[in-house]
Amino acid sequence: MIRVLLADDEHLIRGAVAALLGLEPDLEVVAEVGRGDEVAAAVAAHDPDVAVLDIDMPGANGLTVAESLRDQGARCSVCILTSFGRPGYLRRAMAAGVRGFVAKDAPTEELAAAIRKVHGGGRYLDAELAASAMAAGDNPLTGREREILRLTGAGTETARIAALLHLSEGTVRNYLSTAMAKLGVPNRLAAVRAARDMGWI
Repeated sequence: MIRVLLADDEHLIRGAVAALLGLEPDLEVVAEVGRGDEVAAAVAAHDPDVAVLDIDMPGANGLTVAESLRDQGARCSVCILTSFGRPGYLRRAMAAGVRGFVAKDAPTEELAAAIRKVHGGGRYLDAELAASAMAAGDNPLTGREREILRLTGAGTETARIAALLHLSEGTVRNYLSTAMAKLGVPNRLAAVRAARDMGWI
């Protein structure tokens, strides 16, 4: 049996996926959680073979959770199940060690196949999303630019960002200007929006 953990904040969807996967003869859902910050404890308690994570969850998003599981040396493979088809998400997921990426509107058979494949050491990527990611090209933003855009998007003032990152306010403004230029947008809020739309932050 392949032991599966499901993490999705939408209770109805999580329950339906768990019920459908439970019909597969070789899959067993051993844990369900509704928040990203509950995944690590559930992994430690239930020792799943595969963790199926939504991207957009309270507490911590699925990509952050995947990075954390990788850094902690968790045994389980990770498969992302999401309604967000942003090309940048696929690249971030791969960098985080995610082995499967499946759209939420895919048939249950596809998710089951993805779980089996990643459990066997392979990769499973939604073909349409992979094509979009290739067409979108590489993320032009540096790690620091992404960090500053994330904080800006959360409503953090420039002075506070500077203090948090141990930078001068002028340096923070320079990073924002560079990011705006790279994204071809007129202001910082448009830069945040453009980077989010691409899945780069």
